[in-house]
Amino acid sequence: MLVDHDRRRHGAPPPNGTYGAETYPPRASALRRFLGGSPAGVFLRLLFLSVLVGAFMSMLGLTPGRLFWHIYDSTRALLEIGLASLHDFGGWIVAGAVVVIPLWLISRLFAASR
Repeated sequence: MLVDHDRRRHGAPPPNGTYGAETYPPRASALRRFLGGSPAGVFLRLLFLSVLVGAFMSMLGLTPGRLFWHIYDSTRALLEIGLASLHDFGGWIVAGAVVVIPLWLISRLFAASR
């Protein structure tokens, strides 16, 4: 089995910070790592995307309130459908159990008498 001992590929700089003539860039701050770039750059990208999405929603006649209530109503309808199907499924279980359990009990009684 071959093992790659080149520390440059794994992101860990050598102890003295250099490898030959190469120097490693300073580590990014926690804020830059969290945001995915410089705060100003991220702010400008989010601002641009917000304008685009806002214009698109405006063309469709959507508002944040309407969007929220549409998602709420859709989720509620899906839950009602899911609960109704569970209700039907539960009815099938009870209807089948009314037939299956007495037959099983009778078969067990006949098997025990042998």
